[in-house]
Amino acid sequence: MVSPNSDGLEPILAALSTMQANVERSQKSQAHEYLEKFQKSPEAWTKTHSLLSSPDTIAEAKLFAATTLKGKITYDLDQLPRESLPSLRDSILALLVSFREGPRPVRTQLCVCLANLAIQLLEWKNVLGHVGSTLGSNAGDCILEFLKILPEEITEGRKINLSEDELTIRTKELLEDNATQVLGLLNQYANSSAAAAVNPRLFECISSWLREIPAADVVNSSLFDAIVNGISNDASFDAAVDCMCTILRDTREVDEYMEVIQIIYPRILSLRPKIAELAGSGDLDAYKGITRIFAEAGEAWVVMIARLPAEFRGLVESILECCGRDQDRDAIALTFLFWYEMKQIITLDKYKQARIQYADIFGKLVDVMIKHLEYPTPDSANEADLFDGDREQEEKFREFRHQMGDVLKDCCDVITVTECLGKAFNRIQRWVSTYGSQATSTSVPHWQELEAPLFSMRAMGGMVSPEESVVLRQVIPLIVQIPDHEKLRFQAIMALGRYTDWTAQHPEFLQPQLQFVIAGFSHSSKEVVRAAALAFKFFGTDCRKLLEGSVMELHTFYESVLDNLPPDSQEEITEGVACIISVQALDKVHSMFKMYCDPVIKRMMSCANQAKTAQDDGPRLAVAGYIQLLTVFVQNIQPYVSPQEENPAVKYCQEILPVLSTIAENFTSSTPILERICRCWRYMVLSYRTAILPLLPTLAQQLASGFENSRQGCFLWATDSVLREFAIGVEYVDASTSQAIYSFFEQQAFAFLRIMNDLPAEDLPDVIEDFFRLLIDALIYYHHQLLPSPVCQHILSAAVSALILQQEAPLIAALHFLRDLLSYGTEHPNSSNFDRQDSGQAPRNSPQLQQAVKQMVASQGEALVQRVMTGMMFSFPRDCIQDASGVLLSLFEILPLQSGVWVKETIGMLPAGSIRAGETDRLMNAVGMKVDAGDLRKVRVLLQDFTTSYRRRNVAPRDGLGRLEATRFRFNG
Repeated sequence: MVSPNSDGLEPILAALSTMQANVERSQKSQAHEYLEKFQKSPEAWTKTHSLLSSPDTIAEAKLFAATTLKGKITYDLDQLPRESLPSLRDSILALLVSFREGPRPVRTQLCVCLANLAIQLLEWKNVLGHVGSTLGSNAGDCILEFLKILPEEITEGRKINLSEDELTIRTKELLEDNATQVLGLLNQYANSSAAAAVNPRLFECISSWLREIPAADVVNSSLFDAIVNGISNDASFDAAVDCMCTILRDTREVDEYMEVIQIIYPRILSLRPKIAELAGSGDLDAYKGITRIFAEAGEAWVVMIARLPAEFRGLVESILECCGRDQDRDAIALTFLFWYEMKQIITLDKYKQARIQYADIFGKLVDVMIKHLEYPTPDSANEADLFDGDREQEEKFREFRHQMGDVLKDCCDVITVTECLGKAFNRIQRWVSTYGSQATSTSVPHWQELEAPLFSMRAMGGMVSPEESVVLRQVIPLIVQIPDHEKLRFQAIMALGRYTDWTAQHPEFLQPQLQFVIAGFSHSSKEVVRAAALAFKFFGTDCRKLLEGSVMELHTFYESVLDNLPPDSQEEITEGVACIISVQALDKVHSMFKMYCDPVIKRMMSCANQAKTAQDDGPRLAVAGYIQLLTVFVQNIQPYVSPQEENPAVKYCQEILPVLSTIAENFTSSTPILERICRCWRYMVLSYRTAILPLLPTLAQQLASGFENSRQGCFLWATDSVLREFAIGVEYVDASTSQAIYSFFEQQAFAFLRIMNDLPAEDLPDVIEDFFRLLIDALIYYHHQLLPSPVCQHILSAAVSALILQQEAPLIAALHFLRDLLSYGTEHPNSSNFDRQDSGQAPRNSPQLQQAVKQMVASQGEALVQRVMTGMMFSFPRDCIQDASGVLLSLFEILPLQSGVWVKETIGMLPAGSIRAGETDRLMNAVGMKVDAGDLRKVRVLLQDFTTSYRRRNVAPRDGLGRLEATRFRFNG
């Protein structure tokens, strides 16, 4: 440890010790807070040097000191006088000399320190020469690490406090101007000894400098031999593979790099024997590395593979070999992108000849993929645990199978669906002829060999045309006769569900498949039952015309199985029967709708009565589930009816609307029930559009009272659909109806404002999100009424208050609304398609609306700028920053001078010491210049860079937000 009299380091060391000790969480929090403040303080400069210089400092403290110093140089360099920076450089170099042999983590952090200082110390010109001479010839690894880090730090240069022009010039000085020198140094080092030629640090350095050094220069030097040789060295294998892959990616422009490719390609092919060697070695990481090289080469040169199929066939065969030998299925995924990109290019007419020449390879690829799809054979006799208890491996295998299914689809594009299906069919036939007679109700030998081609057929289902007439006629009769094994039955049912489009064109195959699927509902396996429900949905959807006459029999079936299914399966089977009802004759739609839904409503009411006194959520969730089933019927039963006729589906909706209203009134605190009811009402509007007009007054009243009583955002979500479907200009909607809808919207808006006055925004994130999404549509369709309205001022105030939230979804909704609102302060706002002129150009915004927006902004712009900039600097999630800066851009577009004043005032309210000297003046001068030049988009960039830089230096407020604390939203109305 550092001695007690060493410059007040004891609190730092004590805090570090606390962080590593088994102590109370509160003590660790205090230690963390202390260290965080220390890292940002000016005294950290000297104390980090003291910690690093003392021989008694423990390794963990030295690493903390080096990491802290890195942050100081990156973010706090302005804390030091400019004339002291050369001394800082020399002290870091001295530290590097003492740490050149390690520990490596400390050395790495010091190299980052030196690289960041080199970027910012513009007057330091001979960086590489100075570093090399200071560290000396015995510091090979240390110099290589600095050389590796320098390009990486420069490419991350936006975190450095330099202007774009300064960073561009410095990048040229440090990288471009030194590329030739570095290449020479690396060549010289590689040739200095056998150990140097396979040093992993060498290959890491080459990879880093390939940003500047052309790949051709490396390939034409002795470094390329070192890279290839490094692939055969265990210690340097990973680094050499990374380096080779970086070179390969740099040769993607094949016409430019043709000569280089001609040098690299034979060396790549020379590595092919390592595929078999590493496959048998059991070294999974090494096998992935060699596979990666071939896959990267294929991706980079895919155009050449298509142009010159004979010459590059060896590469494609090597990639196929990588797939075939990957018994552990760990490396094969690295080739998937190559197969996709190759498919994309050789299916072009221009490369038809290549497609023909590679057809046999894609045929073998199908066989390889189907083989890899097989479930493993467990070590024990327990077939219920195929992965010997490794659930992570099981999940990985499930996900992996679907990725391989995508490769099979690529093969279908290249060698036709019929040939790929034929390969799966042949495997099914082979299993039937070999093991079929041995299968019993309790034992199915080698079932994995049958399940895999069934899965492949399922995967390829989307590629099959309804006109396919060769394979499916033979394979479907086989599928419906497979043995009753859980995984086989599951996969067979799922496969049949993918070919319902084909079955619709071949009705003679419908009944055996449907009977097979319906039998699945009685299976003991829950997974098989789920598969049967999903497949039934597809049969109902695609074969609805064929099943039109079976609607009565299916009702009996539906009633018999519904209560035994999980919720998702209930929805799926409901969708299937709803689609069949949808093709009934118009005079039967109401009676069929009623026949299927009345029992559902009866179940719902029974559960609702239980839910009133139930202690748990089970009955309430059941009510919500049955409402969801009603919604599925509404979504799918959409008969065509002329505007002059009564819609039979709407007639039934009118009958059930009072029932749903009663449920909503009795369960105002049950979010699942209210959300399902609002969803049902929403789809009544979306499915039947203007035909729903007779229900509209009652529906609007229920939405208004429901929102007022429950304060649930789902009522606003449903309101949004009404607003859009009955907007001004919609066909068959008169002006009085649209005006009534706007009045209904204002009623909802006032209710929201009262709620937001009563509760803090933090308690209303979902309601806030739904409200501002509603507002976005209100602006599009009703901006002429909304913008001059007094309620708009309050809405803007609510939006400003909502920006204190930290959840992404409501923030994005509020920011999108603000951007849309502010756009109406310009000539060309975001507008509805109903407003488009015949020319296709967006109409000009009226001066009156522009002025209304400018007046609102003038009164609340200061608060808006404060909230947006505070969020960008302190609290907004990363994905909100672009929209937040877009709000600032919009403000500058409509009120540039005032916006500049508001920005300056906001910066002036930041905590003392958190802004660099002169930073505010530099920013505001730059903003003023861009405003004067009319280059407002650059203003956005400047403000975004400033807030990003501030946030990096001050991840959290050091002593609270001070005067930038938000105020609560207030509304009296």
